[in-house]
Amino acid sequence: MQPTRLVIIGGGPAGNTCASVAATLGAEVTMVERDVVGGAAHLWDCIPSKAMVATGGELAELGQAHAMGLQATGELDLDALRERVGSIEQRLRTGMVTQLESQGVRLLHGTARFVGSHEIEVTGAEGTEILTADAVLVATGTRPRIPDWAPIDGERVLTTRQAYPPSEIPGHLVVIGSGVTGVEFTHMFRSLGSDVSLVVSRQQVLPQKDPEVAAVLEDAFLERGIRLLKGARASAIERTPDGVVVRCDDDRHVEATHVVLAIGSIPNTDGLGLDLAGVDVDAGGYVVIDHNCKTTADHVYAAGDVSGKLPLSSVGAMQGRKIAEHLLGLHSRPHRHLDYDKAASAIFTQPEIADVGLAEADAFASGRKVRVTKVPFSTNAKALIKGDPRGFVKIVSDPATGVILGGSIVGRAAAELISVLAVAVTNGLRAEDIADSLFVHPSLAECLTDAAT
Repeated sequence: MQPTRLVIIGGGPAGNTCASVAATLGAEVTMVERDVVGGAAHLWDCIPSKAMVATGGELAELGQAHAMGLQATGELDLDALRERVGSIEQRLRTGMVTQLESQGVRLLHGTARFVGSHEIEVTGAEGTEILTADAVLVATGTRPRIPDWAPIDGERVLTTRQAYPPSEIPGHLVVIGSGVTGVEFTHMFRSLGSDVSLVVSRQQVLPQKDPEVAAVLEDAFLERGIRLLKGARASAIERTPDGVVVRCDDDRHVEATHVVLAIGSIPNTDGLGLDLAGVDVDAGGYVVIDHNCKTTADHVYAAGDVSGKLPLSSVGAMQGRKIAEHLLGLHSRPHRHLDYDKAASAIFTQPEIADVGLAEADAFASGRKVRVTKVPFSTNAKALIKGDPRGFVKIVSDPATGVILGGSIVGRAAAELISVLAVAVTNGLRAEDIADSLFVHPSLAECLTDAAT
């Protein structure tokens, strides 16, 4: 029997995971990527920023060394930082390419578009090729949203993808946008020595998160000298001889050396010829998918940020795996579909923030009865040993059954600790299942058992 011919447009976490799994299951896979295998959002957004956050975190640790009984100082080596970020990107990219090629995946560098229902035209440096596919995965990602009033120049007025590795550390950076990306950039550049002003369009940072969680981060920002312009929407950016002026719609303004926009993304669906394949997009340009990530065309799937679901690498990778399994018949019987409401997410600020499942505020807003238990890290021995007792663990559960519905963690290692609650939420574990677990002492994870009690 002829193997299934799968063409994947886009080599980010969704595309390369789908390619790897599908090839292992016997498909004939061709993956087309116009930029870098690994994905622009992953290798140009996620990984560089987290690498720089890690460097900033080490600098912050050195600044608090005296509290640990040490005398230590640190100085940023910008050239070494750039080399470090580039090295991490290269190692990840090389590892992905090597794995895919070893599995028989054909990699094409170029742009792709539908020229028929099952025909994909690929244009690259060596010319044009037409591919015929039994199935297609669209995983083309997103790009930064740039409003008309923002004169991006890549020098002083930057998108998030132009801000790292930086050519220089800004003297005073204005971050426009207080969502996940905005607060991470605020934390990152403050840690690296910049003065930072954050334009917050609403009355709290992270407007989609638990207000109690956002409050801890706001307090940390203010303690670090970060200026918060709450209730302000940026409306204009002007270049000056020495930098920029950011003007807001309430007549406030900020003079700075640099400004970075972190105000969302738009999907890369234009120019793909999706209509020729019968693929619908929504009003925002995102590809419409069902619970199997299948589009309105029976043979076309979509995954990753372009699908309009949670813009997380972990979600894209899981979508890619599920698509490969569905396409090749592993899901012919009932199976667990992706539940985006149970995806864990993290924000790499200081302190870290992570959550999963149902949030306390959302439960109360919907009138749902829940049990909420919260334990501060200030009661935890390991947090005191590490000299960072900020934050808390909060668990939301069903008062009748004890089943864990969600949770939030603010504090050191929150991105790691949330995995325990993610397993609980995904598998319907009860609070007592966590409370009865024997965790290491002393450890931060003990706050999980305390909150589950």
